[in-house]
Amino acid sequence: MRILGFQKTTLLDYPHKLAATIFLGGCNLRCPFCHNAKLVTDTSSANFSESEILTYLKKRLGILEGVCITGGEPTLSKDLISFLHNIKELGFLVKLDTNGTNPDLVSDLIHRKLIDYIAMDIKNCPSKYESTVGCPLSMDAIHQSIQLLMESPIDYEFRTTVVRELHTMDDLIEIGQWISGARQYHLQKFVDSGNLLCPNQFTSYTDGEMIAFRDSLREFLPFVSLRGVNQPI
Repeated sequence: MRILGFQKTTLLDYPHKLAATIFLGGCNLRCPFCHNAKLVTDTSSANFSESEILTYLKKRLGILEGVCITGGEPTLSKDLISFLHNIKELGFLVKLDTNGTNPDLVSDLIHRKLIDYIAMDIKNCPSKYESTVGCPLSMDAIHQSIQLLMESPIDYEFRTTVVRELHTMDDLIEIGQWISGARQYHLQKFVDSGNLLCPNQFTSYTDGEMIAFRDSLREFLPFVSLRGVNQPI
C-alpha cells in the first residue's frame, strides 16, 4: 500500500461527515489537467505506513466519522481490500474515489460492505474520453461502473472537473443524457493547483458559465450542484 498523503481532518471530502483522507499513489490514467500530478507519477516509497494510519484513526474514534480513500486511483492497490477491512473494523464509514476503470473490484467492495459512499469521476462525454484522460482505456469498464453505481444500494455521486479547453456545453449535455437519472452529479470548477500533469495549458470557466451548465443539466438529472463556484447556488 503506497500511502503518499494523509489529511487528518476534512469537512470537504466526505459529504456531511468529519473525515480523514488517505491519498494512494499511482494511476492508470494520464489526465493532463490532473491537479495531483505527483500522486500519478511519483514512484517513491510510501510516506505513511498502514499501521501508522490505523494507529491515528484509533485515537480519533468518536471524533472522526469517516475515512476517504483517494489517489491516484485507489483500486490499483492490491492491498486495498485488507486495508479497508481494517478501517471498517474500527467502525468508520468509508468513501472511495475512483475513475471507474475497475468495476469488478468496486463491485466486490460493495458486496463485502467495505465502502459506504463512492465518488466516480466522469471525465468527459464518451466520444472525447480518451483524449481527455490522455491514454487508451476500456469504455466498457466506464459504462459498467456507471451502471453499477446507479443500481447500487450505497450512496454515490458522479462528478466532472470542467475545463474550458476540454469541455463544451454540448459535451456536458451528452454526459447528462448518459447518466440520466443519477442521484447526484457535481460540476467542479477547474483550478490550477500548480501541480498539474501538463501545466500552463488549461483554464477555468467563469462562475456564470458554470451556473449555465448546471441549469442546462437539470433537464436530465434530479440533483446537479456546483463546486468551487463563489456565487450563490
